[in-house]
Amino acid sequence: MKKKRLVNTIIIISIIFIAIYLGIQLGKEARIKDKSEYDAQSLGAEYSTNEIKENIFKNSIKQYPKAEIITKYKGYGVLAKLEIPEIKLETYILKKCTEESLNKAVAKYWGADPNTVGNLCVAGHNAPRNKNMFYHLKDLEIGDKLTILDNTVGIIEYKIYDIFKVSPDDVSSLSQETQGNKEVTLITCTNDSKKRLIIKAREII
Repeated sequence: MKKKRLVNTIIIISIIFIAIYLGIQLGKEARIKDKSEYDAQSLGAEYSTNEIKENIFKNSIKQYPKAEIITKYKGYGVLAKLEIPEIKLETYILKKCTEESLNKAVAKYWGADPNTVGNLCVAGHNAPRNKNMFYHLKDLEIGDKLTILDNTVGIIEYKIYDIFKVSPDDVSSLSQETQGNKEVTLITCTNDSKKRLIIKAREII
């Protein structure tokens, strides 16, 4: 009887030790898994940050063809020149965006300076009688190209990657989150003036 009790006691103790051991192992595996997932997430975040930094670095050291453009147009300071061959548009981007300046040409509305990292937002009237306005933006398609020329950086070609319409109070297209890229956003009214036509382009690299 005593021998049987001893055997049973040994079995119970063994089971307890096995259970404790398995619990410790499972805990280790869980911690390793959690750490692996955390490391993977951290690596992904780091990669995204590094990718943005890399784009900014590449853009900062890249050499572009030089340009020489006028600095004044009809009494207003000029930031850059915009060319869109597809619609035969050549116009100057004015520094000030006012009702008066927009009657002369297009103008910088918001964002980055021409040909720098960020989103240069350019506004212009949908005026059919003025050849240097944005009347023919509606004829553009995704894949069409445009060029920005300035006296600081030089000449950069962009490709249109998105075209859409928004309500006048929707400012999402002005966002400067470009992942380290150089972008241009062209803005004008639709024919009925109820919407805004948005043309978005990104530097061709």
